[in-house]
Amino acid sequence: MIDLRLVRENPDLVRASQRARGADESRVDALLTADAERRQAVKRGDDLRAEQKNASAAVKKASPEERAAVLERAKSLAAQVKEAEEAQRAADAALREAHLKLANVVADEVPPGGEDDAVTLRTVGEVPTYDFPVRDHLEIGELLGAIDMERGAKVSGSRFYFLTGPGALLEFALAQLAIGRAVAAGFTPVVAPALVRPEAMEGTGFLGDHDEEVYRVERDDLYLVGTSEVALAGMHAAEVLDLANGPRRYAGWSSCFRREAGSYGKDTRGIIRVHWFDKVEMFSFCAPEEAAAEHLRLLAWEEEFLTALELPYRVVDIAAGDLGTSAARKYDIEAWFPSQGTYRELTSTSDCTTFQARRLNIRYKDSDGKNQIAATLNGTLCAIARTIACLLEVHQRADGSVYVPKALRPWLGGVELLTPGMTLAAAVPPPTA
Repeated sequence: MIDLRLVRENPDLVRASQRARGADESRVDALLTADAERRQAVKRGDDLRAEQKNASAAVKKASPEERAAVLERAKSLAAQVKEAEEAQRAADAALREAHLKLANVVADEVPPGGEDDAVTLRTVGEVPTYDFPVRDHLEIGELLGAIDMERGAKVSGSRFYFLTGPGALLEFALAQLAIGRAVAAGFTPVVAPALVRPEAMEGTGFLGDHDEEVYRVERDDLYLVGTSEVALAGMHAAEVLDLANGPRRYAGWSSCFRREAGSYGKDTRGIIRVHWFDKVEMFSFCAPEEAAAEHLRLLAWEEEFLTALELPYRVVDIAAGDLGTSAARKYDIEAWFPSQGTYRELTSTSDCTTFQARRLNIRYKDSDGKNQIAATLNGTLCAIARTIACLLEVHQRADGSVYVPKALRPWLGGVELLTPGMTLAAAVPPPTA
């Protein structure tokens, strides 16, 4: 949630942010009303408690003739205090509900507009050309015995799949490469739970306006995460972090689940838009004044990873109307998909400022030893299924084989090509003593 003081002191700034997002700016006024009513409830409770204290003292000093009336007054005040405390609890709940409905304040540098208004910052690498008819990733994956959509649908329904043979080996290779590079950059690797409590999901901003995208296990009141960002943020809820030596960074691996509500008819072929995939996610806690620089560092690590995979891409600055609830600014990296003749999102990184940490009560000590709200940032290092799809398409050959980028070869037994009917043992690194 955003700082309540900011809403009180500069409501027009917050209204402008809501407008830029295409969100309901009346929520700002609803929050201000709830805040005023809560403060009024607190004052009434405090005033009544003071009166009750005075009435209790008066009982001891009252004469026999006055005692009955004074006792009655004290009893009446006790009942009023109880009612006032209940009213304050209700006002607290109403304030929190109104507060949770406001999205993060959009950074000044964010482009205006919606989904189609992202600004391209740079394009890296040459778009490949082919002297043969280009296949899409599913056709290539089926030729290699790497992807099985038909049996995935049989077992789990539409938008599910099996990665088989070289497809499964590519998954493991990408995960190893991503985690290895993250650790080398100073991240702590984490295998994160894919099921979380409502508090973690709400705290990271994935409920409310976006709860239709989330799978819920109602019997246990748990949610399946759409990104390990949720678990990584929740890991330090209600804690005070030591950030004296700089940001605390994690690289989380987990399976991710998305209902893809509202995406009917989009990307129905292959594994670009699916209900389940595995992902390596970077997550950073830092002081708020370091967040903008940390955001650029996360973006640089993502670019280095895609460069290692020898994929052409472009970096785009996402427009205000396409930002998630928690993000103040977001960069996407879109890689080239030859079968579609366009760039598609492969990774993203978001600066969530203090929005998530304020909800989750994550603090750090500043240079004066005072507790302050931390900033949180996230960045996808590798969304594995979509990355496999891109690799198969960009690096395809006329005979149905697929070139293996040099960075992946150590995890694939050193092979340079994945070929239809290949012996899988050749693509498995030999065991070490």
